[in-house]
Amino acid sequence: MYRKEFLKSLALLPLSGVAMKLNALNKITEPFNNTKKMPVLFLGHGSPMNAIEENEFVQNFRNIGKEITKPNAILCVSAHWETRGTFVTAMQNPPTIHDFGGFPQELFDVQYPAQGSPELAIETKSLIKKTEIGLDDKWGLDHGTWSVIKHMYPNADIPVIQLSLDYYQTPQYHYELAKELQSLREKGVLIIGSGNMVHNLRMVEWRKLNETYGFDWALEANDKMKQFIINDDHKSLINYSQHGKPFQLSIPTPEHYLPLLYALALKDKNDQVSIFNDKPVAGSLTMTSVKIDKV
Repeated sequence: MYRKEFLKSLALLPLSGVAMKLNALNKITEPFNNTKKMPVLFLGHGSPMNAIEENEFVQNFRNIGKEITKPNAILCVSAHWETRGTFVTAMQNPPTIHDFGGFPQELFDVQYPAQGSPELAIETKSLIKKTEIGLDDKWGLDHGTWSVIKHMYPNADIPVIQLSLDYYQTPQYHYELAKELQSLREKGVLIIGSGNMVHNLRMVEWRKLNETYGFDWALEANDKMKQFIINDDHKSLINYSQHGKPFQLSIPTPEHYLPLLYALALKDKNDQVSIFNDKPVAGSLTMTSVKIDKV
């Protein structure tokens, strides 16, 4: 990142006091020097209750956190931050957002006090040329982010930022934008897409909320998605609306699906793909998750 661009962007940050700005400037080269290439993850986050329940899905999130090199920072693309335009959280201390209703108080009591990273926010802004990235000081960490990261890194000792989803843009646009983040993988940044490949809340079988059960159309779409992923057929995944009724039912709105495209866009020819948590729940959701890592 160019020093002049950093200084220009730094002036826009909601930082108070010269000392804090100078401190951020001093950190410009510290966290994001070149490192061994980090993996990329797509995590099926499912119900917010996964944040406080014990099940095989969260156990696998923990296992992934133990398997991979501890990152310098995390950039998460969550299904739950849709915006007009694209933004990145740029505050030092992002709040834990409880963006849901109808759940027990225990879930609302959860806090994930990870620091943010204004420096990474500015680095991200400088990398993306496809659009102007806004630096946000109002959002924080929504449950698409903290409900999964809290299992991977329970000590909240890794800085976390979020990148929003511009809901006016096409899947192809999101895929191309994601590719511009590639260099972050070599700066110790773990990039996570958090959503669900199959996500239709209107058709959830609430009586089977805790069962590994899927409607036929959900299983068919999920299987085809996995085939496309394994075969590196990203074009078919980008053009998901062309694959008939099972895909239409599985992706009635795109926000939970798009984080998958962000993860896949960052795969290169030296990476391999592994799939885990590959189970349906409540009929119309799948927890299928993807790890992309070097061979």
